[in-house]
Amino acid sequence: MRALLGLLAAALATFAGSARADFDYQLEARELAAGVFVVEGSTEHFTFENGGNIVNIGFIVGDDGVLVIDTGPSRLYGEQLRALIERTTDKPIVRVINSHHHPDHFFGNQAFADLPIAALPQTIAAMQAEAGGFADNLYRIVGNAMFGTEVVMPGETLAAGDIRLGQRRIELIALSGHSVADLVLLDHPSGVLFASDMVYYQRAATTPHANPEDWLQSLDRLEGLDFDILVPGHGPLGDAAAIAQTRDYLQWLTAHLDAAAARGADMAELMYAPLPERFANLGAMPAEYMRSVTHLYPRYEERYLPQAAVAEVQ
Repeated sequence: MRALLGLLAAALATFAGSARADFDYQLEARELAAGVFVVEGSTEHFTFENGGNIVNIGFIVGDDGVLVIDTGPSRLYGEQLRALIERTTDKPIVRVINSHHHPDHFFGNQAFADLPIAALPQTIAAMQAEAGGFADNLYRIVGNAMFGTEVVMPGETLAAGDIRLGQRRIELIALSGHSVADLVLLDHPSGVLFASDMVYYQRAATTPHANPEDWLQSLDRLEGLDFDILVPGHGPLGDAAAIAQTRDYLQWLTAHLDAAAARGADMAELMYAPLPERFANLGAMPAEYMRSVTHLYPRYEERYLPQAAVAEVQ
């Protein structure tokens, strides 16, 4: 029996190892300007087939090292990202920054655990509160690509302001609205803006922790920045039009939900409401719209519940 159990354990270990080794994210680095790179993800939702690779990741090469902007959805992604960076440049990685607390942006931290990893204080607190639930969901949705992934928290806190990467000046801009704290990075030498999930382009925005009013105010701030290329958190590269599309969608969504709550529509009715043509073909539609209804609609219903109760009494 002991020998049989030993063989079974060995077989399971072999299967797990091969499942992990067989998943290739096929990451490629695209140079946007001298020393500024993006690794582009799919515009889909998380699936077993894409392994959670739905996010745009960046890295910037300075005179004395490399800054990594987000690490992806799994340990395996992080390992392949680190290998890609090391093939791209001989400069050492000196720092990793997590833009916010959603798992597709920081679950690759494990592959960089020997390096300084930093985030805004509110981001770290949100990670600590929710990472366990995120991990459970991703293991269920993504499967083998999550093999061996464990949560590694940032060990350093960041604040808005400039940092230096050799001679490069990189501005850290602290915003909110998509999540409790959203960090945007502007590389001044190149004019490349890493907007993280403050901007979605040709892809529906996700809203599980969104405050749309704050988000729209943050987009005002982004529009005032001087940049040449915008890297959204999800979707193809863009410019000011990417900010405008995100704004348009959020304004429509909030007005749509508010009007529905005012007339007393129920959530089931809203879930299958027709979408405006300009949004219907965005990536991850209509699934993201349906998720946003579940995330946001109760807040709008609460605005009108007291009025409805008074009217009913009268």
